[in-house]
Amino acid sequence: MPRVKAAQAGRQGPAKRHSAEQFAVGKIITDMAKKEWKVGLPIGQVGFVCMYLADTNSSGSVGSDAPCVVKVEPSDNGPLCTELKFYQQAAKPEQIQKWIRTHKLKYLGVPKYWGSGLHDKNGKSYRFMIMDHFGSELQKIYEANAKSLRSLDILEYIHKHEYVHGGIKASNLLLSYKNTDWVYLVDYGLAYRYCPEGMSHGTIEFTSIDAHNGVFPSRRGDLEILGYCMIQWLTGHLPWEDNRKDPKYVTDSKIRYRENIASLMDKCFPEKNKPGEIAKYMETVKFLDDGKLDLSVVENGSLKAKTVTNKESGVEDMECSSTQTEEPTQTHLTKK
Repeated sequence: MPRVKAAQAGRQGPAKRHSAEQFAVGKIITDMAKKEWKVGLPIGQVGFVCMYLADTNSSGSVGSDAPCVVKVEPSDNGPLCTELKFYQQAAKPEQIQKWIRTHKLKYLGVPKYWGSGLHDKNGKSYRFMIMDHFGSELQKIYEANAKSLRSLDILEYIHKHEYVHGGIKASNLLLSYKNTDWVYLVDYGLAYRYCPEGMSHGTIEFTSIDAHNGVFPSRRGDLEILGYCMIQWLTGHLPWEDNRKDPKYVTDSKIRYRENIASLMDKCFPEKNKPGEIAKYMETVKFLDDGKLDLSVVENGSLKAKTVTNKESGVEDMECSSTQTEEPTQTHLTKK
C-alpha cells in the first residue's frame, strides 16, 4: 500500500460524542473542593450537555427557585471543558465582585463559577460545572435598548480578561428572574484566550466578517456581532437571513453593508425614524483595530473606544480543576 494511503487508512476520525445519562433528582455530587451539591430537576439540554437545577447539599429538596444550575457531560466529550476554562480563568465570584466595585456598576452580566469536578456513574465518568441559574432568554423577550448597552459592560470585562466570547446571540443572553433589566451573557463553549490555536465560526447570521474570512474571531468581532443582534432584536430580521445556506452571499452582504452603514439602516429601518445610536455604534466598530478596547458608553448611547497596548496577562490557561471562595447567593434566578 502506498505510504500516503497507508497513513490515511490508519488515521481515525474524531471520537463520537455521547449525551450524559440522566441524573436522578436528589443525586449528591462532590466537586474538586470537596463541596457537596444536590441535583434537582432537569431544565434542558444543549448539544451533549445536560442541565439540572442544583443547590448546596441539605436535607431539603432542590426547588424551582434553586440558585444554581449544574451542567453535565461525559468527561471524554470536551465542549464543557472549553467553557469551564473560561469560568475558572475569569468568572470566580471574587473577580466579578472586584470588577463591579472598581467600575462602580450595579451588576455585571457574567455568570459566577461555583465549582466543578468529575462524577462516576455506572462505570462512566462525567464532568460537571456549577454556575448561576437564570431566567428567560432575551430572544423570547425580544427587547433591546438599555439591555443591549449593558452587554458592552460584559464584553469589556471578558475582553480585559483576554477572552473573546465568539457566540453572541439573543438565545445566549438571559434575564435575571428578580430584575428583568439585568442581562447575563452565557454559553462560553466557544470562548477562548486571545490568539488561540483554533477557531469556531458560531451562528452564520451573526458571525463577524473577520470569522467569515477565516480570521480568528476577535474582540472587534464580538462588538460587530452585538450590533447585528441589536438590529435583529429591534426589527426581527437581518438582510441576509433568508439566504443563510449560502455563506458567500451572507459574507458579501455583510461586507457591502459595512462599507455603507447608511444603506444597512435604510434596509433594516425603512421608516423615517431610524435609531441613530446604532448607526453610530456600527460606524465606530467598523474602524476599530483589534487591540484591547477601552470601552465606555456616553449619554447618547454611542460608543467610545481606544486601543491600548496589548500586553500579555502572564496567566497561563488553567486545567479543568476547581477553586471557589464564596457561597452562591440566594438571589434565586429561575426559569419562567
